[in-house]
Amino acid sequence: MNLSERLNDDMKQAMKDREKFKLSVIRMIRSSIKNQEIDLKRPLDDNEVLDILSREIKQRKDSLQEFEKAGRDDLAKDIAAEIEIISVYLPVQLTEEEIKEIVQQTIQETGASSKAEMGKVMTALMPKVKGRADGKLVNTLVQQFLQ
Repeated sequence: MNLSERLNDDMKQAMKDREKFKLSVIRMIRSSIKNQEIDLKRPLDDNEVLDILSREIKQRKDSLQEFEKAGRDDLAKDIAAEIEIISVYLPVQLTEEEIKEIVQQTIQETGASSKAEMGKVMTALMPKVKGRADGKLVNTLVQQFLQ
């Protein structure tokens, strides 16, 4: 079962279980997927759906930080719950140690030795950690290793 089908099945189950909050989150995700399908004029594959899910998580994490800074605990709680629901559809996240290993391996593969070659490393690295690691963390680790 691909991610789109899984989201559809979970949406139906949330309707049956009368889980309004989960249902609204899944509908938002499916809406983003549908909009992308309309733009591309074709169904999305799992990698493209993962891109959308990652983007949605990132947006919510940014919002969560802003709500916490502003002291809006009520909104922060809702956003945190949305992140939890969406995270179920993402692959298991890599630990920081696992990311460090992959970064070091990729730097060796590309032969990069300075920050000027960071783009080359990131281009080779991101497909390896796609959907399994936060891009900001990966970027920070690459910068540390290239110093």
